[in-house]
Amino acid sequence: MSAPIFSNHGCRLNAYETKAMEELAEGAGLQDAVIINTCAVTAEAVRKARQDIRKLRRTHPDAKLIVTGCAAQTEPDTFAQMEEVDVVIGNTEKMQSNIWADLAGNFGTEPVQVDDIMSVTETAGHLIDGFGTRSRAYVQVQNGCDHRCTFCIIPFGRGNSRSVPAGVVVDQIKRLVDRGFNEVVLTGVDLTSWGADLPSAPRLGDLVMRILKLVPDLLRLRISSIDSIEVDDALLQAIATEARLMPHLHLSLQHGDNLILKRMKRRHSRDDAIEFAQEARRLRPDMTFGADIIAGFPTETEEHFQNSLALVKECDLTWLHVFPYSPRPGTPAARMPQVNGKEIKDRAAKLRAAGDAQVIRHHAAQVGRTHNILMENPHMGRTEQFAEVHFDTEQTEGQIVTTQIAGIKDGQLIA
Repeated sequence: MSAPIFSNHGCRLNAYETKAMEELAEGAGLQDAVIINTCAVTAEAVRKARQDIRKLRRTHPDAKLIVTGCAAQTEPDTFAQMEEVDVVIGNTEKMQSNIWADLAGNFGTEPVQVDDIMSVTETAGHLIDGFGTRSRAYVQVQNGCDHRCTFCIIPFGRGNSRSVPAGVVVDQIKRLVDRGFNEVVLTGVDLTSWGADLPSAPRLGDLVMRILKLVPDLLRLRISSIDSIEVDDALLQAIATEARLMPHLHLSLQHGDNLILKRMKRRHSRDDAIEFAQEARRLRPDMTFGADIIAGFPTETEEHFQNSLALVKECDLTWLHVFPYSPRPGTPAARMPQVNGKEIKDRAAKLRAAGDAQVIRHHAAQVGRTHNILMENPHMGRTEQFAEVHFDTEQTEGQIVTTQIAGIKDGQLIA
């Protein structure tokens, strides 16, 4: 008999839920099983999940193989029809202890257990206090999404937006701080929609201010990807006044052209994005931005693309996540006129080059400055703006080290 093996695909939230499943499986006494937590964000993600399933079946021929996650939720039949798979469970089911008890006992009398995700009204963020390395912990405060961007399948894998109550989040973070974590990251699918389904409809900024007030020993609070058009006044106040809120925001921008943004069904314009970036940096001069940008969205012309390229400098973005567009079956964008594959690849490369230039520029500005660096391992930590800093001498993992940036070596900051 052996403990179950978990394979995680996709986003930080999936990783959070994989940790919760590990605890649920252990509590149920599940043995000799392999669990794959899939991602559905692109067709390529689904292909990689299928590839991983076949590989894990070869290396664990006698284990029971369970598939779950967003791809299992959106296309359960795809995985149920694979001869390597024993059971498929949905995103709601994977967070339920009775499902794991059933898997440990009768081992899933039903080979497919995937209910309607749109009927779910609560999220299971309370199942674990967070996960992470010794340096930082991640806390799920929200799940699902009420928006329907034309390129995105995720709402059909995650369901509608639902929030973890503020009191539950605060109690989790208090326990994490008591365990020695110096930094906590708030995560969710559509983080800025937090609170809309709770009594009195609080906003994300209210949650941030409440955490910082009620957990005074928390040294660093970081928020993950946000939709800038949904940022509320309290979050702007926190950016302006709370030094413990890290000056690093990852923006879900997706494109820099207004027509393409409309075809994506995004709710902001390029001017909205630029205005937010300028205002956030006015409130917090040391603010840095990451951003998601899609290259080669259907109908994108060279002129449209140039607006995305220009947005990198107009918003002064530093950490780019560039996604070459690939059609996701089941989404409206997949039925739109597609851009040539080589053109998509070339445009993605240009965006990445622009991002690399921004990183070089950011690094050069840090030399000689003093930073508070959270150590991720004995020789590498990150500044408050999330830049990597390398140390020759060993430091204590998880601790915050105050030091001057001495220079740049091999494209990395050194202390």
